Amino acid sequence: MVGRLDLLPSAGRRRPSHHRRDGIGGRQPGPGFPAHYSAPYAEMWNDPSTLMNAYNATGNKYYTLAFVISQGTCNATINGDTPVTDSGWNNAINSLRAAGGDVIASFGGASGSELASCGTVAAMQAQYKKVIDQFNLTRVDLDIEGGTLDNTAANDRRNQALANLQQDYAAQGKKLDVDYTLPVSPNGLESNGVALLQNAKSHNLNVNLVNIMTMDYGPAMDMGQAAISAANGLHSQLGQIWNTKTSAQLWAMEGNCPMIGVNDTSAEVFTVQDAQELESFAAANGIQELTFWALSRDNQGSSGTAQSDHQFTNIFKAITGGGSTPPPTGGTTPIHGYGGKCVDVAGANSANGTPVTLYTCNGTNAQQWTHSGNTLGALGKCLDVTAAGTANGTKVQLYDCNGTNAQAWTTGSNGSLVNTGSGKCLDDTDWSTADGNQLQIWTCTGSANQSWTLG
Repeated sequence: MVGRLDLLPSAGRRRPSHHRRDGIGGRQPGPGFPAHYSAPYAEMWNDPSTLMNAYNATGNKYYTLAFVISQGTCNATINGDTPVTDSGWNNAINSLRAAGGDVIASFGGASGSELASCGTVAAMQAQYKKVIDQFNLTRVDLDIEGGTLDNTAANDRRNQALANLQQDYAAQGKKLDVDYTLPVSPNGLESNGVALLQNAKSHNLNVNLVNIMTMDYGPAMDMGQAAISAANGLHSQLGQIWNTKTSAQLWAMEGNCPMIGVNDTSAEVFTVQDAQELESFAAANGIQELTFWALSRDNQGSSGTAQSDHQFTNIFKAITGGGSTPPPTGGTTPIHGYGGKCVDVAGANSANGTPVTLYTCNGTNAQQWTHSGNTLGALGKCLDVTAAGTANGTKVQLYDCNGTNAQAWTTGSNGSLVNTGSGKCLDDTDWSTADGNQLQIWTCTGSANQSWTLG
């Protein structure tokens, strides 16, 4: 027997109808994700306030929203009964992003109907796009298990649709990471999970990570060690599919998702000690993501094991250090660019998403930048490529420091500043010297509009 993530709540625990309001949606872009993070599954049949309640209680900034499903029709909805325009969840996402966090939308689950009912690649692609655009996502999770995992025709359509979307978003300067959540035994993936990933590779789908459900194996066992054993097995399997990646890159493709406390098989209990062992193993090996099923279980009354409230969240968040990257510290300096003008935070506004522009040098704090390691910061925040985009023309902004490659900059030739995430250079758009011209990233050319001087 292999793990599963349950979709539906207990009888009588449907989400309150007063939250079914249509809204403008989660248009505020998120900051993206650090190289290593914890993103517990938050059940979307519960009240949307659970998202910020968890953040306020723990400081953990990243969550996986469970689930977006179709319930047998080619129409993606929250929990199978609520439009994705629901203002309650969109507002909750915006609140978390305003605090420097972000979300992953998970499609599928054990009990719900994933978009396998969409009979064509185009129809499936349109439904994924509807959700991605509504929530302004840079990362999605596909929880494929049970009969859905054996539907090879639907798996092929899904991989084609997601690969198409990755290409379309990249052309717009946007990023779409695709995660797969799959069942395992203590030895690794079953053959149908391996086949799904092989198919993904055949369609040139860039799989960000494979998150394994380390739960519900059947007999009693040490659940912490079983999760570690499954992770080791997955590492070998990923290496057989992506055989040009290094060992470190393969570990960075892994996620691990236990069911905290008593599993569906009551003899299996994932304890806080198991969580500590798994977090230590993940941190030591460079595993990208830790998550668990599920947020509402993270208390002694629900998990069935000895714990304090939010203890599993607090253990797993250690893989990211429990919060965002602090802003760079040290002395400040202006950054001079094309036409003798300075890199400037528009209007001296420290709000997330404020454009970073070229402006007449004036010595104000909006033009004082701190260079620490590979980050550049002003007004307590970091120089950031919008939505971790990689396409030419992606604009540059100010955003909460989060340690992602969208905020990593190195010094290149001819005074260039090269963004690590895209490999492209900070660029004065259209060679303009007009005050307020927003900067962008562009293929490095060594030209004068990509030359910058600190100081």
